[in-house]
Amino acid sequence: MQSIKFRYRVGIDGILHLEIPVGITEKDLEVMVIFQPLEAPLPAKTPEELGWPPGFFEEVIGGWVGEPLERAEQGEFETREPLF
Repeated sequence: MQSIKFRYRVGIDGILHLEIPVGITEKDLEVMVIFQPLEAPLPAKTPEELGWPPGFFEEVIGGWVGEPLERAEQGEFETREPLF
């Protein structure tokens, strides 16, 4: 089995015409076609486009003015028996 990758453009008729040289003559072949449309990636949305107020992150980042935050003691991890 061989795998060959090509890029083709579908015509205005909506039909994909394939011409693939395989180097084999007078043989039966089993052919599998997998297609995936190629699309340009969408540009990243701004925070405003995602629903955040203008300047929100500039105002909030680094805005904590209270005492330093510390992670509390986590305690002992509970050992459990497997379910299966």
